[in-house]
Amino acid sequence: MELVWQNLDFLLKGAYYTLLITMVSMFFGFILALIVAFARLKGNIVVRNIAMFYVSVFRGTPILVQIFIIYYGLPDYGIRLGPLTAAILSLSLNIGAYLSETFRGAILSVSKGQTEAAMSLGLTPWQTTYKVVLPQAARVAIPPMGNTFIGMLKETSLVSIVTVTELLRTAQLLIAQYYIAMPFYIAIAVMYWVMSLVFSHLLARIEKNLSKAY
Repeated sequence: MELVWQNLDFLLKGAYYTLLITMVSMFFGFILALIVAFARLKGNIVVRNIAMFYVSVFRGTPILVQIFIIYYGLPDYGIRLGPLTAAILSLSLNIGAYLSETFRGAILSVSKGQTEAAMSLGLTPWQTTYKVVLPQAARVAIPPMGNTFIGMLKETSLVSIVTVTELLRTAQLLIAQYYIAMPFYIAIAVMYWVMSLVFSHLLARIEKNLSKAY
C-alpha cells in the first residue's frame, strides 16, 4: 500500500475528475429530465412521441454503447468531440432519460385536487406548477434521484475507455507503471465508497428537510 500513499495525489486528481463529470452530467441531465418529463405530460402527440422515443432509446441501450457511438461514431459524420465533452454528453443524455421517468412519476403522484385548488385561487398554470406541484413532487423524487445520482457516480468509471483520466483510469495508469494491481483497485474502491456515503448522507438530509412540512 506504500505505492498508494506515494501516488495519492494522482489518485485524488482522478477522484476530482470523477466528481466533476458526475456533477456536470447530473446538472445537464436534471435540466433535460425536467424538459422531457413535462414534454410527456403536457406536450402534444408529436412532442410526447419524441420524448418517449428518446427515453426508450437511452434506457434500452447500454451506456457503454452510447459512449462509443458519441466518441467514436460521430466523427464519421464530421462531429468530433474531446474525451471529456463526449463523456459528459453521454452521461447527461443517459441520466436525463432515467430522471425524466422519476420526475414524471413524482409529478403524477401529486393529487389533481391540489392543482384544481390552486387554479380556483387564481394561480396561473405556471404558478400552480412552480409553487404547488413541484415542491410536493420534489419530496417524492429525492430518494430515487439520489439512487440514480450514486449510480451515475460509479458509472463514470466507464468513461475511462475514451481516455478520460478519472479515478479508474488513474488506477489503470499506475498499474501499468508498477505492475501491481490489487492495492490500487482497493484504493479506488474505498474512494468510490466514501464518495457514495457522503452523497447518501447529503441526500438524506435534503429529504429530511423537505419532509418536515409533512
